[in-house]
Amino acid sequence: MSESNSNKQTFLHGAALLTMAMLFVKLAGALYKIPLNAIIGEQGFGYFSTAYQVYSVLLLISTAGLPVAVSRMISAAAAQGHYQQVRRIYKTARILFLSLGAVSSALMILFSHQLANFQHQPNAWVAITCLGPCAFLVCLLSTYRGFFQGQGNMLPTSISEIIEAACKLFVGVAAAVAVYRLTDDVAFAAGGAILGVTFGALAASLFMGAKFHKAYHQLPHSEEAPGSYRSILKGLLAVAVPITIGSAGLESLYVIETNLYMGQLLSTGFTQDQADVMKGIYDMARTIYNMPCAFITPLTISIIPAITSHLTLGDLWNARATEESVARIAGLIASPCAVGLAVMARPVTALLGSYTGTNLDLAAALMATLGIGLYFYAAVQVTNAIMQANGHATLPVINILFAGIVKLVLVYFLVGNPRLSIVGVPIGATLCNILVAILNIVGMRRVMNHKPSIIRNYLRSAVSSLIMGACVFGVYHLLGRFFEETSRSGKLILCAVPILVGVGIYAVCAVKLRAITREDCLLLPKGEKIASFLHL
Repeated sequence: MSESNSNKQTFLHGAALLTMAMLFVKLAGALYKIPLNAIIGEQGFGYFSTAYQVYSVLLLISTAGLPVAVSRMISAAAAQGHYQQVRRIYKTARILFLSLGAVSSALMILFSHQLANFQHQPNAWVAITCLGPCAFLVCLLSTYRGFFQGQGNMLPTSISEIIEAACKLFVGVAAAVAVYRLTDDVAFAAGGAILGVTFGALAASLFMGAKFHKAYHQLPHSEEAPGSYRSILKGLLAVAVPITIGSAGLESLYVIETNLYMGQLLSTGFTQDQADVMKGIYDMARTIYNMPCAFITPLTISIIPAITSHLTLGDLWNARATEESVARIAGLIASPCAVGLAVMARPVTALLGSYTGTNLDLAAALMATLGIGLYFYAAVQVTNAIMQANGHATLPVINILFAGIVKLVLVYFLVGNPRLSIVGVPIGATLCNILVAILNIVGMRRVMNHKPSIIRNYLRSAVSSLIMGACVFGVYHLLGRFFEETSRSGKLILCAVPILVGVGIYAVCAVKLRAITREDCLLLPKGEKIASFLHL
């Protein structure tokens, strides 16, 4: 096997490891958040989500761009055999990460009341305080993960994500139940639930620390003189700052968006409790939406060091091949998920959210709109990662911030329309993702010397997904004549059977219509056997 093919296999093997870990993480997340919704209710879940939004802003400021920068720089140094440089890059990044993490944790703990009041949810201060220490722990985790990912080793990251999710599940649910029984207060119960997140980050940090110290001492020796701490810091910041500005800016826009749509709901006649419930339903719909979204993340994490390695060695052909392959695979994942969520919005939210009546109607409308947007969200993530790997980190940032401002204007007017109300929020998000995807693809054609065929490869699975969606829609409505969505068994049948039928139909269509290629299969573990089984 050639070195280039070996590198491509490492990229997809790493993505496969992260995807398997993500399956467990999402299952644990469902087992965590779905009963949590029943324990603390929509209002408590709203407090929980508000704390997460504040945490996400500070965390993105600390870690959004730096892991990408560390991964790129370590990948380039390792490709050249410069392991003294690898060590120096890690040490520089660790100082920066931990400093930012300490500041973020302090802000969440010391200013929890002010942050909660800004979100029009003053009772969320407990959850924000309990989540504060997690910001420092995740920064510590990011230094370890960047070190391993830059060398194409996704296994430690995958295991640490499983440990983090398992601890979050068991500690979080137990703490929520215990605190609610003691206090009979959903605000404190939400804080108890979020302690599981902090404990999970602590357990994962301990595991990654042990793995790192062993791997660090086993790095090969090399004779080159490493760059100075100052030059490495400048290199890290050159990549990290544009990504961080974009990510933090986008998350800040999310916080402003929450302030806008909550304010619009209150100004159009809804009470605080009604607005809190609507926000809780939207947050629950986003939790379901985030499940398939998360399967795109392993691809974007894996391709950055893989593409960087090819570009460092001057291998433009394999860099382009890797970019086109990830576009096909992302489309293969995103298109059936998007169509499935849009078509199955009502039974999915009825089963996973336990909604009925008008709450179910609202949840279904939110879920269907989010489902459509998922397809364009995945395209944004893939094109962002490709441009970052090619050293063009600033352009997608500009695109994201511009589209984010457009989204705020859209959300303000859409939510202010009584016929749309909070459904205007996912409509604005979908339009924003479409705009960013278009701007990214245009930008790639303008600034990249090698021009991968992203649109053609990404759309390859669209027809298969539409056929699947039509069949799933028909099966669901046929079953609806015989089963009621009000019973638990009826919800399960109306949700599970059409999805199982859809999986089978999509698999057949994807193979027959060549949505997946033999070359893609060969990059997978046991790829020859998979390709032969599928007759590719």
